Amino acid sequence: MNRRPSVTLISWVLISFLTVVGCNRVTSTTNSQTVELTVSAAASMQDALSEVAKAYQEEYVNTKITYNFASSGTLTQQIKQGAPVDIFISANEKFMDELEKKKLLLTETRKDFLKNNVVLIVPKKDNIDKTNNISNFQQLTNPDIKRFSIGEPESVPAGQYAKQVLDNLEIYDKIKPKTVFAKNVRQVLSYVESGNVGAGIVYATDAKISEKITAVATASENNHKPIIYPVATIKRSKNPESAKNFIQFLFSDSAKNTFKKYGFQIAG
Repeated sequence: MNRRPSVTLISWVLISFLTVVGCNRVTSTTNSQTVELTVSAAASMQDALSEVAKAYQEEYVNTKITYNFASSGTLTQQIKQGAPVDIFISANEKFMDELEKKKLLLTETRKDFLKNNVVLIVPKKDNIDKTNNISNFQQLTNPDIKRFSIGEPESVPAGQYAKQVLDNLEIYDKIKPKTVFAKNVRQVLSYVESGNVGAGIVYATDAKISEKITAVATASENNHKPIIYPVATIKRSKNPESAKNFIQFLFSDSAKNTFKKYGFQIAG
């Protein structure tokens, strides 16, 4: 004669099952630790990357993105000196090359990322002043332009590209005495916005975010090296897999659309 399991036995089995499931859930929650990624990126990327990070963290809730924005030269020196960085995005290939030669990049993580252009900008308020109404790079030699700004060519990629343009136009030596050198491209933008200088050279993406300036000319690509933004994981990253995942996200369609919105072009 078959006997049905007692209610007590069924209850005990059910309680045991729920206890195991509950324990597993608690353990899973306890083990999901927050991953912190430090991304050192060129100052020209500040607005676009901030928006991308927000989208990434909505999808990967256990990842915290911390940005360090500065000139690519400054960031390169910080990484060489051991700064705790997981990902580096440079505004040119030169500084990424330096880190690669010193074997500071995680193997096979370097990728060409974005492209940009350089433009000549003037303060909007000065456009009504005919003495300061310039429309091309050659007019920077105009004596009415008392002060002019570019990034420091030794450490600021935008400054390097600006100097290449001015050298190819054979006017750099003529305007160098009145040139104000900035520590990054955003500082150049600030100088022009405030009217402290009559003109400046910045990336097209920087000009796009400001309502206080007017872009009056775009440099011909024949007058400067291609403006490529490479990205890579730093070898000493404590979270290399998470870093790789974030870089992969940067190449997603949603991230690309964000970069395009801010005026960047997709490399390749």
